[in-house]
Amino acid sequence: MRDANAFVHKLLASVESDALSRTVNKGDFLLKEGETEKHLYWVESGALRVFYLSDMEELTIRLGYTGSFINSLASFIKGSPSEFYVEAIRKTKIKLISKTALEQLVYQDMETLAQYTSLMELLVTQQIEREIDLLISSPSERLQRVLERSPNVFQEVPLKYIASYLRMTPETLSRIRGV
Repeated sequence: MRDANAFVHKLLASVESDALSRTVNKGDFLLKEGETEKHLYWVESGALRVFYLSDMEELTIRLGYTGSFINSLASFIKGSPSEFYVEAIRKTKIKLISKTALEQLVYQDMETLAQYTSLMELLVTQQIEREIDLLISSPSERLQRVLERSPNVFQEVPLKYIASYLRMTPETLSRIRGV
């Protein structure tokens, strides 16, 4: 974890000088299904979501808000068309980090490569935790697990997107929160 944090700090320092800043409005798409992800997004303020569009509904699979990275990770890594959309759910200020810039940073030396590997291990662990969340049948337990990992999520992300992420209706989420 310490190496992952070191890489994030190194990446953020690089972002300050090299990354393109952009402000996107609520409802703007950074990526649509079928497009290939070419950027990693650092959220300076606002909120984004990654979602899958099924025949029945939009399924939010990842939330990104102030102080986090987000993108369509599989598409970014493999260079293949994305199955997901990346959408701003509030007016959002981001820094765009190109895959090329990220790779140049990662491979500059062995220490940085080790730090990047640690970050990727952390991301895999987070994905596994997310899969476990989806297997838990109790809505209140799913909520509790998310709050333990992301205590500020309700300050950053609108309720309907948190509900979608938790696979429940906004009404159910409000009821179990006691609001």
